[in-house]
Parts: sequence; C-alpha cells; structure tokens
Amino acid sequence: MAKPLQSPFRSSTFRQLRRQLRSPLKRPLFIGLIAFLFLLITVQGSRQWGADPGWATPGLFSCPSNRTNFLPQPTWTKQHQSKVKQTWSTLKAIFDEHGPVPSELPKPKHKGDGDFPSKEKLKHFINTTEDEVHRSRIEHETVLRHIPPYPERLFSGKGVVMLAGGRYSEFAATSLGMLREVGSRLPVEVWMKDESENFEGWCDELEREGMLCRKLSDCMDLTNLPVGYQWKIFTMLFSAFEEIIFLDADSMPMWNPDYLFESKIYQESRAILWPDYWKHTGSPWLPYVINISDGQSEMLQDERSVESGQIVWDKHMHWKPLCLAAYYNYHGPKYYYTLINQGWAGWGDKDTFPIALKAFREPYYQVPHDIITMFVDGTLLGIGMVQGDPTNTTANYPLFMHSNIVKWSVREFFCKTCPPRQKGGNTYNSLAENPDSYIYRHLREGKRIFNTNQIKDTGLDPEPVMWKSMEHTACRSVWGTKEICRKTREHMRRTFGTRFQSSWLATFFGYGDRVCIVNP
Repeated sequence: MAKPLQSPFRSSTFRQLRRQLRSPLKRPLFIGLIAFLFLLITVQGSRQWGADPGWATPGLFSCPSNRTNFLPQPTWTKQHQSKVKQTWSTLKAIFDEHGPVPSELPKPKHKGDGDFPSKEKLKHFINTTEDEVHRSRIEHETVLRHIPPYPERLFSGKGVVMLAGGRYSEFAATSLGMLREVGSRLPVEVWMKDESENFEGWCDELEREGMLCRKLSDCMDLTNLPVGYQWKIFTMLFSAFEEIIFLDADSMPMWNPDYLFESKIYQESRAILWPDYWKHTGSPWLPYVINISDGQSEMLQDERSVESGQIVWDKHMHWKPLCLAAYYNYHGPKYYYTLINQGWAGWGDKDTFPIALKAFREPYYQVPHDIITMFVDGTLLGIGMVQGDPTNTTANYPLFMHSNIVKWSVREFFCKTCPPRQKGGNTYNSLAENPDSYIYRHLREGKRIFNTNQIKDTGLDPEPVMWKSMEHTACRSVWGTKEICRKTREHMRRTFGTRFQSSWLATFFGYGDRVCIVNP
C-alpha cells in the first residue's frame, strides 16, 4: 500500500522552523530575511519608458532594460534550411537559363556626378540595340511565368531582418541595440555571408536579446555573387519570417517600428518603401524590358527613386516580386543595376524592389516625406538620412535614421590603433584619432555630434539613446574593451551629463560589476 503524501506543514523541517521563529532573538532575523527576499524579487528597478526610448531607475541586482523584452523566435530547423535551399535551387536554375541579353551591360562612367541628367541625356548612357532589349524582354517574361508559387508553411510570423558581417557587424551592434532601446519586441535574424564573418561571442550575446545569427552560405553558394549589396535580397528571401522589417546594419530606428505591421498603410499595400534623394535615372528601355510599355518610355523618369536602408515587406502577398527582385540582383552588377540606374548615385540593389513590384503590377506604398539630412553640429557636413513615419500624412515625423556617412560603432569611434576586424586584415585608426574625420573635435572635446535643429519641432532627440546603445556595446559586449568603455562613458558624462550608478550590493554578492545608466 502506497504511503500517503505528507503535508509540508507537518514535516520535521517545518516543525524546526516554527520552533526557531518562537525565539525572540531569531524572529527579527527571519523577518528581515523574508523582507530582503521580497525586495530582491519585486524591486528590480522602475521603468520609465513604454514604446519610446528612455531610461530606468536601477534595482538591487539589475539594470532594467528593454533589451531582454522580446517575442519568441520562429523555428529554424535543418528541415527548414533544406526547403529554403531547394527553393533557391529552383529559382537559380530559372535565373541561369533566362539571363538578360547581352549578359553584360557596362556601367557608364560619368563626369560631374552631382549634375542630375536631363531626360534627353538618359537616352544615351548605355550601348544596347533594339534587338538585344527585345530578347531581354522575352527572357524577363519567361522568368515571370516560371517563378514558383509561394511555399506554404515555409515562413511564418513577423520579425526584423538585418544583413551584417565584417565591419558592418560593428554598426549592426549599435543599430540592434537601438531597436531594443526604443522598445521593439520583434524577434530578429542577423545574417552574415559565412562563418568567417562571425565575430566570436557576438552571436551568443544576440540570442539573449531575441536575435539569432544566420549564414547565407548555409542556403546558397555566393561564389558568383561578389558584391555585398547583392546579398540583401537573399536575407529577405531566406528569412524564416513571413512579414519583414528589413534594416541595413547602419539604419537605426528612432522610434519603436513594431506598429508598422498594424498600420492601415501596410494592411492595404503589404509593402512600404522609403525615398532616396534623387529622381529615377533608369534607361528609357527599362519599362519596355519589364513589359510595362510597348517601347522606350520616360514614364519612370519623373518618379522618385527609393533607398533600401529600411523596407517593410509581406512575402506571402508579394512573393513573386521578391523573387523577381532576386533575379535583378543576381544579374545586377553585370546588367540590371545599370539598366535601372545607368551608373548614377545609388547604383545597386535599391531600386530593384519597386521595379519588381511594377513588373507584377502589385501595390506598394512609397513614403512621400522628404529625407531630412542630419548635419554634424556646428558644420554643414551631412552624416545621416532621417526617414519619416509613413503613417503620419500631415507631418514629417522621424522614424529611422540611415547613417550613410558616419557609422556608429564604438570601435570606429574610440579604439586606439584598432586591431583588424578579420583575420589577415590591417589595423586602422578610429575617428577620435583622425584629425580629418567629420567628428574628431566632437569626440575629443565631449560635444554633441548631431545638430538637431532639423527635427526640433518633433521634440525628438535620438543622440542620447544612441549613446546608451553604444555604452552597452562598449562595456557589456565582446566588441568593447576596458579602454573603449571608459572613453564612451566619459564622452556621455561630458556631453549629456549622464551618470553611472554601480550596484555595490550586486558586486558584494558576486553578481559582477553592475553599472546602470541613470537619467541625466
């Protein structure tokens, strides 16, 4: 016969505890211990932010942070990887068999690139015949017909996708930190070319923040894709997410972007693209090749080109245009980049996305707000492109900043005779060591980097929070060193009055040096 379960309140241990509590000398110690445990559990720091960037009051043992508040990551299994590789194998065979004619269209070299070309000049930059563009149109039509249907149950959920690797992983560390600092809970995939671009220990850090590293080499052979911006489209294509916010490694959210998926604009179009500075500079043959005109046409030349530092895309809704954009990038450096751009500013992947959507006549939303150029404080040197909130149609309210000139990286800013980023690389000087850099004086003298006059009406000041992300990378990450951490914190103290509060209690009990950033 089984022995009946004994109530824990009748156990010998509990009887001993009751006897101890009857002692007038020991009772206060037990009460104090219980109170301490209660504080340890409940007083972990009061948060002062919701969806917007902010600061927190340190707790006993922790520095409260949005960086650990995230949604679950979709499953990436060997079976999933095998299906992705199979999908790419099918597409690659189509792309190889139906390339453009000629196979190479040389990129024109322009003098005086700052002068925007007239419509008449745009007719004469590339050397191709009517017969060749007609054959390219036929091959293009064949690709459209043969793109396989959307692979059901292969992709799921919503998330952020970023292409990093090499020195861009350093920039990604800051941008991904900003994503969490502004309150995003979306899971993230961080893609790299192959294992050689993996900075030891970084991927382990990312996992603790709901971010997983992926390698393109697990899904495709990159031997014949030598140009880095050819790879961006494949991170979107292979990602486990069905709905994507793609961010360049140097593109940072200034506000929590998670709401974009629920916005009316996205629900109606399922694709959001942001503008570049310039109008479209494609060949008049482009509309003919993609079969939206019956001959040469100027129909695209009054349109604004786009930039691909940030893209919102529903793969289920726009699967075939995404595959077609992959075709354009697969043949990009040798043909399509030149047909689409003719060698002017922005030659590369960026305009392949709207062109693919146009070819399939599928809807998308192009943000109408102008780019706000961020300048170095006290100068007329532009160092960042601020892109607006697409849901705000009455005002240009900042949402993303694409750091296209000065890249935000703690090593880029502060390391001394920086060690090589990759095996076999060379040492280099940080911006704080280079008197010719845009921000040399600002880093040396503890000055703000951005002139915020352009966005003062919005009341938004992203720089302190960007430095908060930088401090995490400098002091709590494999990217940082003791010296870089010291320089980063010193700059924050001098520039913003930031304070750093150490938890002596955590250190005393062996939890390490817990230093929290306190609201300046």
